[in-house]
Amino acid sequence: MAWFVYLIECRDGSIYTGIAIDVDARYAAHKSGKGARYTRSHPPRRLLAAIEYPDRSAASKAEYQIKRLSPGGKRDLGRQHRTR
Repeated sequence: MAWFVYLIECRDGSIYTGIAIDVDARYAAHKSGKGARYTRSHPPRRLLAAIEYPDRSAASKAEYQIKRLSPGGKRDLGRQHRTR
C-alpha cells in the first residue's frame, strides 16, 4: 500500500508537511478544521504536492527530511512534484 508525503501551503504562507494513505481525505480534514492542530490555527490555502512512497517507513523518513528544509526548499520541492 502506497503512502504519500504531502505539502500544504497555509493562508499565512507557511508550509505544513504530513503523511497519509489518502491525501484527498486528509486534505479535506485539514480544510474542515479536523486535521492537525497546526492547520487548525494556520488554515490551508492549497495542496502543493503529494509525493508517493512504497510504505509508511519510507514516507516517515522522507517527511522527517522534508520538515528540516527551509520554507524555500519546501516550495521548490512542491514545484517539482506539483499536484492539482
